[in-house]
Amino acid sequence: MKADPAVQRRLLDLADVDAELARLAHRRRNLPEHAELTAAEAAVRAAKDALVEVETRVGDLDRDIRRLERDIEGVRARADRDQKILASSGVGAKQAVDLRPELETLARRQGVLEDEELEVMEQREALGMDVQHAQRTLDEAQVNLIAVTERRDTALADIDAGEAGRGRAREAVVADLPADLLAEYDRRRARGGTGAALLRERRCGACRLELDRTAIAALRAAPPDAVVHCEECGTVLVRTPQSGL
Repeated sequence: MKADPAVQRRLLDLADVDAELARLAHRRRNLPEHAELTAAEAAVRAAKDALVEVETRVGDLDRDIRRLERDIEGVRARADRDQKILASSGVGAKQAVDLRPELETLARRQGVLEDEELEVMEQREALGMDVQHAQRTLDEAQVNLIAVTERRDTALADIDAGEAGRGRAREAVVADLPADLLAEYDRRRARGGTGAALLRERRCGACRLELDRTAIAALRAAPPDAVVHCEECGTVLVRTPQSGL
């Protein structure tokens, strides 16, 4: 394949653009914000789970408190009824004797229920603090998630802008290249990642290896418009006065 040396040098411009595009793609894949966002999302999920867990426990205690209140009210109502019967003028002696032990039992039962209610209410109060803490943790996690997302989006927008600019530059360079030379460049680039490189001081700019005497002799003998390649990596070698031939 042959191409004007000036046209071949345009391959270096294309290689520079493609290298920058590759760097931008690498940056996109490896943005630290990606890992930060994953961690921030996990923190939000964990905070939500913790809040649901403590709220569920609060709900259970609230149900226990309502049950105990109903039980206490029932005991009180029964004790009030017995007290009224005992205080009535029509109560018999035997009935009065029977009611007193029952009132004592109801009083003990009420005391047990009230102690249990007090214990549950103390647990409920403590859990109320846990709910507030869990909510604050969730709020902070969500604020951090928003901040990380914004940083990620800003970084991606910067990369998008860079890729768009480099894409336009690539189109301008490609427009100056013959189709067969561009196809050769793309084939070489697909194999090794670099389509063309400068031969500087007998060293390939792609693989950084110094060419041996035989390869240098072959390059020296090749016509200026011949498209030549590195014998080590296969990259198109662009010769200039700095090539050392």
